[in-house]
Amino acid sequence: MGEVTLLIERAREGSREAFDRIFELLYPELRQIAHRRLALNSRDGLIDTTALVNECYLKFSRHENLKPADRSHFLAYSAAVMRSIVVDAARSARSERRGSGADPVTLDTALMASVPAPEEEILDVHAALDELAKIDGRLARVVEMRYFGGMEDAEIAEVLGLSKRTVSRDWDKARLLLAHALRR
Repeated sequence: MGEVTLLIERAREGSREAFDRIFELLYPELRQIAHRRLALNSRDGLIDTTALVNECYLKFSRHENLKPADRSHFLAYSAAVMRSIVVDAARSARSERRGSGADPVTLDTALMASVPAPEEEILDVHAALDELAKIDGRLARVVEMRYFGGMEDAEIAEVLGLSKRTVSRDWDKARLLLAHALRR
C-alpha cells in the first residue's frame, strides 16, 4: 500500500496532518491536472492554476469525510472538485457580464455573436455532461476526468479499472453524444 493510500486512511480517521500531507505530496500532480484543465480554455481567464488547486484544497477541507480510497481515486475526485470550481467561476463571470450594475453596450457584429463567451462554453459542457450522466454515468466520468481534470486515457483507465482502449472508445462515444447535445 502506498504512502498516499495510508495517509488517506489516516485522514478518514480525522488526522488533519495526514490530510495536509496528501496535498503536499500530490500538489505537483494537482497543479498538472489544473494546468491541463485550464489550458483547454486559456482565453477565459476565470481562474489560474494555483487558485484552482487552492480552491480544491479548501473544498476538500470543508468536508469531514474523505471519500477516495487511493491516490488514483483521489486525483479523479480532485478533477470532479475542480470541475465544480471552474463551473462556479464561469457562473459568476456570466452573472457579472450580464449585468452587475454596468450600463449595457450593444455590439452589432456577427463575429461577436458567433463567438461564445468562455464561461458559456464551460456551462454548456457542464449541462451536457449532466445529461450524459443520466444516459451513461461511466461516459460522463470519462469526460469529466479528461475535460475538467485534464487526465490522460491511462490515468482514467487506472481510476475506473478499465483498459486504456475501453477509455478511448468511451471518450469517442461521449464526444459524439456531447457534440450532438451541444448543437441544440
